[in-house]
Amino acid sequence: MDRGAAKKVMTTFLSGKTLSANQIELINLIVNHLTEHGVMDAALLYESPFTDLTPQGPDGLFASSLVDELIGHWQITATAMSPSYQQQSLA
Repeated sequence: MDRGAAKKVMTTFLSGKTLSANQIELINLIVNHLTEHGVMDAALLYESPFTDLTPQGPDGLFASSLVDELIGHWQITATAMSPSYQQQSLA
């Protein structure tokens, strides 16, 4: 996933929300990971560097409903935009 696509996903998630500095940092870490790897397993949110902001990972920064929303936003888009998915869609 390119950086523009990852940012678009996060912009959709962020719409209408006011976030703290640590919440924004977590979002930036996710964008960076998606930009570099294209996809992301939700379990990674509970490992470093994501737990460097808070030991509970995203659960320490967001209500559980927002964590679910966050994961839902980037999982669907990351899968839909990954090169292997695009190749399968074209086949």
